[in-house]
Amino acid sequence: MEVVIYTTNVCPWCHKAMEFFDENKIKYVEKNVQKNPALAAELLEKSGQMGVPVIEIKDEIIIGFNKERLKKTLNL
Repeated sequence: MEVVIYTTNVCPWCHKAMEFFDENKIKYVEKNVQKNPALAAELLEKSGQMGVPVIEIKDEIIIGFNKERLKKTLNL
């Protein structure tokens, strides 16, 4: 299952989400929009907003660090 997280360097909720993935041994791809501004357009297209974190699991978009929704989506 492909998990993608859009982040910035200074986003505390992004770091919490990545810690959650690490703790649960979930592999993910980090797309840092601060390091690569071209990813901002991709983020906007997928979520309709510029805030982070935005997490994509399969075709589902989760805005923010919603631990319960992540658990449900990832079957944890």
